[in-house]
Formats: sequence, structure tokens, C-alpha cells
Amino acid sequence: MGICASTSVEDEQTRQAEQVMREAKRTTQRQTKVLLLGTGDSGKSTILKQIRVINSVPFTPQEVETFRQIIFSNLVQSMGLILEIMDDEAFNIGCSDNLRQLFETVRGTPDIVDGQPYPKEYQSVLQAIWDDVGVQKAVTIGFKLALPDNLTYYFADLPRLFAHDYVPTEQDILYSRVRTSGIKETEFTAGKRQISVVDVGGQRSERRKWIHCFQDVTAVLFIVSLSGYDQSLVEDRQTNQMQDAMTVWESICSSPWFERTSFILFLNKEDIFKKRIAHSSIRRFFPDYDGKDDYKDGERYFKRRFLHLHNKGLQTLASTADSSTRPKIPSKVASTDARQMYSYITTATDTNVVRNVLGSVNDIILRNNLALSAIV
Repeated sequence: MGICASTSVEDEQTRQAEQVMREAKRTTQRQTKVLLLGTGDSGKSTILKQIRVINSVPFTPQEVETFRQIIFSNLVQSMGLILEIMDDEAFNIGCSDNLRQLFETVRGTPDIVDGQPYPKEYQSVLQAIWDDVGVQKAVTIGFKLALPDNLTYYFADLPRLFAHDYVPTEQDILYSRVRTSGIKETEFTAGKRQISVVDVGGQRSERRKWIHCFQDVTAVLFIVSLSGYDQSLVEDRQTNQMQDAMTVWESICSSPWFERTSFILFLNKEDIFKKRIAHSSIRRFFPDYDGKDDYKDGERYFKRRFLHLHNKGLQTLASTADSSTRPKIPSKVASTDARQMYSYITTATDTNVVRNVLGSVNDIILRNNLALSAIV
């Protein structure tokens, strides 16, 4: 009698344990972690904003107010780099005394605080600077030296921004630029799945933090600026943006943490790339480029380069599979069999383009999540 009772209790405990395991597996299948990576000035943060907009994760009133202040900061802080370019003898532009006085007026502008309208007296000063022929030459040069590419958008509508009751539109927010620092997580629901997008800073000083986000990643979404082929880094003007992106991409493609993780590449800023390639040859910066000075040929070239680096990373993983120096990674990412790379051409500020691309990305993430959960 005692033996039977004991067996019955053990059976019940086993059933309960199995139920807990089944529920844990179902929860795992419903949870998706996407790691959003990219080097500085790639448009990564804009993509994250679009993900929020498209998945109906609204910006809070405080976030909108913060973006309002960021936009003003974008306008004012860009003046410093423009003046620096005009003063550089290598560019042979020069700056008149009157124009310099306008620059100095703007450079002394304090940050605005919550609820404070943009100081009206600076509207005419900023407009006068922007309308100057020499400034426009400097702006063209500045785009290659990490000058924010949102200035043309904002200066085209300066009176609206300086209105007393100005509240940033969704498009204004998408164009705003602020350096990502630390780790930011955005969560939303897609169907029955809980998706967490983890965004970490792209500047070199931020990359050491990436390792803390590597575990249990369903997909890596890597953002590259197509227009960065002839631009330098914000933090290092001697380093080409595209070359830096390729170096980082190759590094993560050969990381054991991502052996079974889908890689999704966004070649971003196509709108700027189309305009720039007409007067700035890819061949000047990538001598092996043998296509025409045409944006389609350029896009195909960079797709091939990143695909080659992805496959090179897989070869590196295969060649070190039995190495004792490799870190021990959980068994759910122990094979390269399921690893795929997908690439898309995007313009992060175009919601319709990003919405169409994200529809395909969601399908990829779902398939990979199911494949991973099947071996948990």
C-alpha cells in the first residue's frame, strides 16, 4: 500500500514537472529577442523608431518633448562643424566677418528646457547662415565628415519649427539625431509573439557593451549606411564608415554566439546614396569596384561584399569548431546548419519602405524562432 502511494505521488510530480517544461517551451516560442546592431551614423536609431511606429508603440508625451529639444540641438550643434569646415584652408571656402558673427551668436545658444519654445531671435540667424552660398558648399563637404544628414529636412521648414506651439511630427522625430548610449530595449507584440528589440550604441566606445546582449538572440539586425562609402566616422575622421561597418560585420559573423542566428542586413540610406553616387565615385574608396557609377550597380557590389564576409565568418566558425579556446555556448546555438543571411535596401525615414521590409523580417524571425525552440 505504501509503495503504491509513493509511486502515485512520484507520477504526479513527474506530470507536473513535464507540464512546467511544456509551458516554458511555449513561452520560449512566444518570446523573440532581436539584437539591433550597426556602426555610428548608420540610421540604426531611426529604424528602431520606425519599428515602434509600425507596431503601434506610441511615443510618450515626455519622449516627444525630448525629441523637440533634440531637434533644436541638431540645428545649433551642426553650426560648429560647418564653421570648422569653412575655416579649413584645405577646402578654400572662407568665412566673412559678418557671417562669423552669426555663427558665434548661434554657438552660444543654451539648451532649451521642457516647455520652452525655440528662442525666436535665433530663427532669422539660422536662416541667414543656411542661405549663405559658402555655407552650402561647406554643408556638401560636411556630409562626408559626419555632418547630420537631417539638416536639409529641418531647414526647409524652419518657420514651423520655431512656432510657439510647435510639437514634433512623427516624421520630425524620425529625422532627429542623437547618439545611442548604453543599451535600450523596446518590446511589442506581433500576433502571439512577444518581441524584444535590443539596441546598443554603435560608436566604437559603445561596442564593448555588445557582448552583454549576445545570449538567446533569435536574429541580428545589422544596419549599414550605403551613403557611408565616402564618409568618415564621427569619432575618427581617418576611418571610412563603410570599411568600419565591414570590419564589425565580419567580427560578429564569426562569433560563436551567432552560429544559428539569422543575420538580417539593412543597406540603409538609399535615398542619399542615389544622389551622392552621381558625383562621388565608389572606385575612389573601393578600388576593386568594377561597376558603373550607378546606384543599382553600387548596391549589388556592397551586397556581394557583405555576403562574402558573412560566408567567411561561417568558414571561420567551421574551422574552429573543435578548438578548446572557443567559448562554451549553450547547445541551442551549436550548429551552423540553420544560419541564413538576408539583405534589404532601405531608407529608414520612409515608413512605407520600412513597413514592407519589416513584414519580411517578421517572417524570418518567426521561422528561426521556431527552429531554435525545437531544440531547446
